[in-house]
Amino acid sequence: MSTPNKKPDLEDSINVTEVHDRLVRDVAACAREKRIATNGKEGISLWALVVGGAVFLIAGGILGGANFGSYSATFREGYERSPAPGAEDTGPVPKEALVAYMAKGAKIYSAKCNGCHGSEAKGNGSTYPSLVGTPWVIGETQRFAMIILNGLTGPVDNGKTYGVMPPQGIGMSPEDLATVMTYVRNNFGNSVGDVITLDMAKAAIEASAARAGAGNMVTGEELAAEHTKMLPGDALDPKTMVDPISLAPATAP
Repeated sequence: MSTPNKKPDLEDSINVTEVHDRLVRDVAACAREKRIATNGKEGISLWALVVGGAVFLIAGGILGGANFGSYSATFREGYERSPAPGAEDTGPVPKEALVAYMAKGAKIYSAKCNGCHGSEAKGNGSTYPSLVGTPWVIGETQRFAMIILNGLTGPVDNGKTYGVMPPQGIGMSPEDLATVMTYVRNNFGNSVGDVITLDMAKAAIEASAARAGAGNMVTGEELAAEHTKMLPGDALDPKTMVDPISLAPATAP
């Protein structure tokens, strides 16, 4: 009797034919899945990345050599854009001299004087004198300037002695002195109506530096003997229109 044609198994427990058939089915299934995954959604291949990178480097070198994005290549040196028609910068609106000076003087007073003489400039009657209605404020301007710049010690002309007033002139500019004097002489009930100009303030600073006791506080005796006079300089009409920033006379439009 002939023996059936059957492929021998390596082991009795493994059917080589079934394993082979199953492997074929698995391979076919993987092939189908690959076709679905790569249907227009496959990843970028390595060669495409290499070519794209090379093109990017070459293009970058060309554009860089052309100075694209360079400010100096786009705008000429010294160029200033013209204002739009009807929108010219006219600067700050001019104000009357007395108003402009007092606006700045209020800030100086707040910083240097308010702490002692008070927000109403009435002082306390003993240590700090009132600045309201006193001839030392509304009278001769050089005497008032010397007190501000150098401070005051000792009895005054009425024989009364207040506390020592420290000098306020350290770091004070002519503008500071002119505006604070104008402010005090025309505020708190004082109404002199004048403007202490920048030129007058400069003259006061020069007179202070030329004192025999420069660097020391003034006394009532010195003020009476040497500084009871008006500061030199041309008067300024309080209604003169000035630049509120520089205090220079406003130019006609």
